[in-house]
Amino acid sequence: MSNKTNYSYIGIAFVILVFGILFIPKIVDRISNDDIIRNESRSDFANSKNDDKSPLAYIENNGVKRQVPEFSFLNQNNDTITNKDYRGKVYVIEFFFTTCPTICPRMNANLVQVQNAFQEFDDFGVASFTINPDYDTPEVLNEYAKTYGITNPNWNLLTGNKEDIYKLANEGFYIYAAENEDVLGGFEHSGNFALIDKNGFIRSRKDQYGNPIIYYKGIVSESEEVGDDGEKEEISLLKEDIKKLLDE
Repeated sequence: MSNKTNYSYIGIAFVILVFGILFIPKIVDRISNDDIIRNESRSDFANSKNDDKSPLAYIENNGVKRQVPEFSFLNQNNDTITNKDYRGKVYVIEFFFTTCPTICPRMNANLVQVQNAFQEFDDFGVASFTINPDYDTPEVLNEYAKTYGITNPNWNLLTGNKEDIYKLANEGFYIYAAENEDVLGGFEHSGNFALIDKNGFIRSRKDQYGNPIIYYKGIVSESEEVGDDGEKEEISLLKEDIKKLLDE
């Protein structure tokens, strides 16, 4: 082998050595930082700071801020729960039924993820109203809670008079619910969640035009990002806004 060839190998080795000294530590550092950011955003969301400091909008009818109507129902533990039990708490409202074969399992799986993100907060809860109270007794709701991993003591699965529940859904929250023998499961309802602040007011963020979005879409999960129909997930938005209300 000639001296010229030896010098060529030495030159290449020197370039590789310099590259390793200068750039590999930076690459490793960048990857490490990205991992830290990613892990924090997933596992420590409730304690993270939200850069968006704009307050959430109040939902108004004719200039009057809408509050949660009065209600009184039995929960999965056969305890009477009213709207007053949620005073001082930030909570999410939904309407569902335990035998729902379509959207309810997805909605409640998403709410369990929300529950887990805020498990250290005693002032966060959920109110789930069944639209099939004839079947969904406290005992049935209790088993449902166990099946889905509902552990938050402020998450009440509520049942009671059917007319009162439907009035609460359709007139109190404008969240559609109805019996319909022609649809799968025998009932139809919205897949939306409503967000309530500590004083019982319905709150939401605003859209790009400055109008309140009013409700949060509850069917598409964070991991899916986009549903089959192109609908974007809003669970991440719901989490951000829960944190904002908890900080108020």
